[in-house]
Amino acid sequence: MEPGKTEGTTNDPGTLNSVVGKMTGVQARSTGDVTFNFGVQPEVEWPHRTGVVPTRAGCFQDRALTATLAQAVAESDTVVLTALEPASTQVLSGLGGVGKTQLAANFAEKAWEAGEIDLLVWVAAGSRDAIVSTYARAATELGRHHDSDDEQGAQRFLAALAGTRKRWLVVLDDVRNPGDTRELWPPHTATGRTIATTRRRDAAMAGDRRRVIDVGVFATEESLSYLNAKLEDHPHLKVGAAELADTLGHLPLALAQAAAYLIDEDLTCTRYRELFADKRRRLAELLPEPTALPDDHATTVAATWSLSIEAADKMRPVGLASHVLNLAAVLDPNGIPASLFTAPSAVAYLAKVSSRETDADEVRSALRCLHRLNLATVHTHLRHQEVRVHALVQRAAREQLTDTALGPVARAAAAALMDIWPLVERDNELVQVLRANANTLHATVDRHLWEPGAHRVLFRIGESLGQSGQVNAARSHFESLHDISAESLGPHHPDTLVARGEITHWRGKAGDITGAITELERLLTDCRRILGPDHSHTLAARNNLAYWRAEAGDITGAATELEQLLTDHRRILGPDHPDTLAARNNLAHWRGQAGDITGAITEFEQLLTDCERILGPDHPDTLAARNGLASCRLQGGDITGAATELEQLLTDRQRILGPDHPDTLITRNNLAALRGTTGDIAGAITEFEQLLTERRRILGPDHPDTLVARNNLAAWRAEAGDLTRATTELEQLVADRRRVLGPDHPDTLLTRNNLADCRGRAGDIAGAIAEFQQLLTDLVRVLGPDHPSTRVTRNNLTYLREAADPDPR
Repeated sequence: MEPGKTEGTTNDPGTLNSVVGKMTGVQARSTGDVTFNFGVQPEVEWPHRTGVVPTRAGCFQDRALTATLAQAVAESDTVVLTALEPASTQVLSGLGGVGKTQLAANFAEKAWEAGEIDLLVWVAAGSRDAIVSTYARAATELGRHHDSDDEQGAQRFLAALAGTRKRWLVVLDDVRNPGDTRELWPPHTATGRTIATTRRRDAAMAGDRRRVIDVGVFATEESLSYLNAKLEDHPHLKVGAAELADTLGHLPLALAQAAAYLIDEDLTCTRYRELFADKRRRLAELLPEPTALPDDHATTVAATWSLSIEAADKMRPVGLASHVLNLAAVLDPNGIPASLFTAPSAVAYLAKVSSRETDADEVRSALRCLHRLNLATVHTHLRHQEVRVHALVQRAAREQLTDTALGPVARAAAAALMDIWPLVERDNELVQVLRANANTLHATVDRHLWEPGAHRVLFRIGESLGQSGQVNAARSHFESLHDISAESLGPHHPDTLVARGEITHWRGKAGDITGAITELERLLTDCRRILGPDHSHTLAARNNLAYWRAEAGDITGAATELEQLLTDHRRILGPDHPDTLAARNNLAHWRGQAGDITGAITEFEQLLTDCERILGPDHPDTLAARNGLASCRLQGGDITGAATELEQLLTDRQRILGPDHPDTLITRNNLAALRGTTGDIAGAITEFEQLLTERRRILGPDHPDTLVARNNLAAWRAEAGDLTRATTELEQLVADRRRVLGPDHPDTLLTRNNLADCRGRAGDIAGAIAEFQQLLTDLVRVLGPDHPSTRVTRNNLTYLREAADPDPR
């Protein structure tokens, strides 16, 4: 039968209507009896529609998924869609507000307008009753026997679909419970198609040849195209449109409602973002009034997900999913490690707030509930960013919490981060994710991490940055932390003093050793006055001051201070305390640097024995003691012993820390240098080339350790006689160290020394002298006249001057 023709005979098995003029009932439901009013049903006109298809939204975006959906429900080689793929039922699944209904409505209307279907049935499928009643109404409209029982009418309708040759499309919009569709899915036929939209991702939605298509947010270009179209008549409001799309996470519903709000309030996109960033404003305040929502929206963004959250809480384990969502709501929307939710601190918090016995397995089940309702996405194929929640869902969840309830959520999330933050940061990808989550947490809940004092995770962020080589970023982090601490807790609070200590440490690491010493002297005075001489923070300040004095060249004075500090550590903390062991390590190191190699070796041997007993053989501090011992053996001329210990240390660090850990790479660096020292310069160059490749891959081209590898490689090229290549590489390295570390950083000054030496060895005596003269001036200014590096440069300059004029008379 051709579409648009009327057919009323009972002889054609392909017709859906059975008798011309069929008597049918118009049903009126109430809480009491059901009443039927019968009249004469006219012949059915074809094509036929049942149900109201939602109006297509203004400025509808013909997104990439539009073509995906069309391809999924039709054979690609057919112009008029008359046959189906084996998976003839398409299920559009996604977060509330991503535009699933609009995609389905657009497809349905296009198919209808193109004459590709004879029957379109749109079902508002929010409940089983709604589906059954729409099916029954469709059966009645199509001239089937009217049934007083809607269930029977629905089954007649499904049977008619199975037996007809007409082309039909049934859309089940917003299926909220997979059980509602049991025995109500339209049949698989050669001429029929079914599309369902749902927020659910249950396995039941994908059964029986049904294909699930995940519907996400707009692509960046789709968001911008939408906003430009919506604001076409208000061009002055478009300022900042791309940034607004990013802020709203490219969620179609949010973009539509925000655009309406912009127009109503005459606000630019930039101004809207400023209001949106104000934590005092709730989502409902930044959206149109419920009576002024665009595109026939039923609810605001703020209320869109409430039903889904309620549904998730009703699933097993009952009452837990919403609390898991609250934890996710204060963390990074771009990805949260799944292990965070099952960390001891998180499980303890969830058990407390849900007033139930809870374990890691139940928490994982609750996460799956959120996944099934599209409130979260659990990616099993991603490393460390397995759980993702849209930023607007996060905000809506947070706004359901009182300020009193938000504090425990924040502290539980912070504690869980510390639970899973490794002591040894061997996995750079994981550490970056942890830092991102910690920063998001702090930005989201701010003061709740400062009650009663600064949470440990705030300091862990900066320590992690510094350990990864981002010394300037670490310093900036602690400067910000100090300002907040001083304002929130007061300038004399221990956390404020700790932040000051961290600033000075990373200030020194960034090259300002003199400034670090000056600040540490002030900090030590304040710690003694405020906390007392035996407080742990005071002891830490003394240790750090000794370290930087040694770095500045006063090695003997630093060793004397460390001896006194070790005595106090033993008295206050005891001989086996980790801080006491660290003090012993520092003292042994600087004794060796001061020239007492024999004494340093003896102390390292005793320290190593105690570290293995107290901390265990695989503890990072134990490995550090082994490294110190090997270095001292090398200084003392025991090259064979040093090589053996470094090779064993490399094996253990690779096993314990991993091959990509910075400490493992440092051991490889030391072994490569040792190979060159023993005369195998070609082997050293090969190893440094390999190490440089690895450090670039693992740490990045600008990491300080990568720059060290470049410096060492160039130095050994010079030793091999390849002075031209070494000079070129050192010139490039000086430029990069100035850019990355600054012109006064000790490493920058060291590379300048190597470059000047290389020029002199290549025969450019005058150029080398000029560079050494300028370098010596800078070294005296930065490090002082007695620093070892200053003395080395002074000696180099003297040597070259004598070489240039061996007989000054």
